[in-house]
Amino acid sequence: MSKKGSELIVESLENHHVPYIFGIPGAKIDGVFDVLVDHGPELILARHEQNAAFMAQAIGRLTGEPGVVIATSGPGASNLATGLVTATAEGDPVLAIAGQVKRSDLSKLTHQSMNNAALFAPITKFSSEVQDPETLSESIANAFRIAKTAKKGASFLSIPQDVTDGQAQGAAIQPLSAPKLGPADQADIDKLAARIHEAKLPVLLLGMRASGVKETQAIRHLVAKTGLPVVETFQGAGIISRELEGHFFGRVGLFRNQPGDMLLKRSDLVIAVGYDPIEYEARNWNAEKDARVIVIDEVPMEIDPFMQPEVELMGSIAKISEQLAQTMTGYQLSEDAQTYLRALQDKLNQKPTIKEGQAQTVHPLEIIDVLQQEVTDDMTVTVDVGSHYIWMARHFRSYEPRHLLFSNGMQTLGVALPWAISAALVRPNTQVISISGDGGFLFSAQELETAVRLKQSIIHLIWNDGAYNMVKFQEEMKYDRASGVDFGPVDFVKYAEAFGAKGLRATTKQELMAAIEEGLATEGPVIIDIPVDYSDNAALGKTILPDQFY
Repeated sequence: MSKKGSELIVESLENHHVPYIFGIPGAKIDGVFDVLVDHGPELILARHEQNAAFMAQAIGRLTGEPGVVIATSGPGASNLATGLVTATAEGDPVLAIAGQVKRSDLSKLTHQSMNNAALFAPITKFSSEVQDPETLSESIANAFRIAKTAKKGASFLSIPQDVTDGQAQGAAIQPLSAPKLGPADQADIDKLAARIHEAKLPVLLLGMRASGVKETQAIRHLVAKTGLPVVETFQGAGIISRELEGHFFGRVGLFRNQPGDMLLKRSDLVIAVGYDPIEYEARNWNAEKDARVIVIDEVPMEIDPFMQPEVELMGSIAKISEQLAQTMTGYQLSEDAQTYLRALQDKLNQKPTIKEGQAQTVHPLEIIDVLQQEVTDDMTVTVDVGSHYIWMARHFRSYEPRHLLFSNGMQTLGVALPWAISAALVRPNTQVISISGDGGFLFSAQELETAVRLKQSIIHLIWNDGAYNMVKFQEEMKYDRASGVDFGPVDFVKYAEAFGAKGLRATTKQELMAAIEEGLATEGPVIIDIPVDYSDNAALGKTILPDQFY
């Protein structure tokens, strides 16, 4: 039977079991929105296409299946760019669909006509324009499959209006299974096990591709059996459980001279599992170029003078980790290694002195201390980019994978609230905590209305200092002054109330504790404005690597 292209698009998404589609309608794509009234994924209307892309990215990160975002032509499409480049850089699967002018107008300088596919080709894994209604479903199937195949990222489809509105005879394609990755050759596993036995201080460096459900389970089994020490990247946060915390030696990224950096430098065998250089370039933890590295991953390692692995075991991270655990019978770290690790663990667990904020402000460590007391392991914490991001990455502990979310590859402002909205959809019976600075919050603050409309349990903390502080303190370190970083005040309590959310302000640690507890007892979103004391940022900045300024 003949059907419209728009119907075929929605049926294809249904066949791929897409639960949500985020976006904003427009004339070149409204046929799809019309079909969504009757059936298909639940439409989450966003306030800006960029934020819709962030929401789709978070679905990809949280579930491993591509999140779907849809926009109209022209600026509707181009507004997706920041979200899609962030998803691709950070390994999160997304399928983006954008409207396009009619095929007869593609070569004309007409309303909203531009080369969509060319625009997105450099920042996605796959970018194409559909030229025939009959190929819509196959295009979606292939784009979907490419997005979820390692290294995961964004796929983009541009669909001209007359293709969406045109007629097609074919049926929607059922989902294609992603290629199945297998275990490693047992001989290679035996050689890796022998290397570990020979090494004086082996260490696991766990990255973003090691944080899936199966991967985490297998790695936890490996660590429990062998006692191997672990360093996580920011996107690897939570792979090591609370029960295995004695084998955890911190996260690496952004700043130097942390216990994790010390361990990587001293180790004579670094086993990089699911690690991507964009998370923390090897030049930062292997400056001397003398690290012996073995890679376990789904994709080949990017090679440079600082990253030249001796062996790469390619395949299923989970299966290879299980193979290694089964082979490492009777393994135990040497007494010298254990003595060093105990000293390093003491350094890691040495609680920094929590200063009180100056005059009606709250110190970052006070905020983190409150969060550590109030956040349970099932809660999701989304973190924007700014000075708060450095403090959170350095000091906040998380014990479940993909429950502490950072934008680590692109360091994109504005992700926290859109990510929180998706987390609340995927994990509806849990509390979500979203954190931003006052600068980053206003990049996507309009989505507060979306969260209110969806009646979501989100508590958003704004670390408020009236500046783009992450830039400010770095400029001051480099130039002894700052430029272009200060802006006027915003009453975020009134802002929250104007959107129908609850607005609170906390100027002391005790007030913050009370505000979060009030937020936990409140139905719907809550904004907590926290005047923050960033006077210790200069000291924090001294630990940032010189070429890691952002």
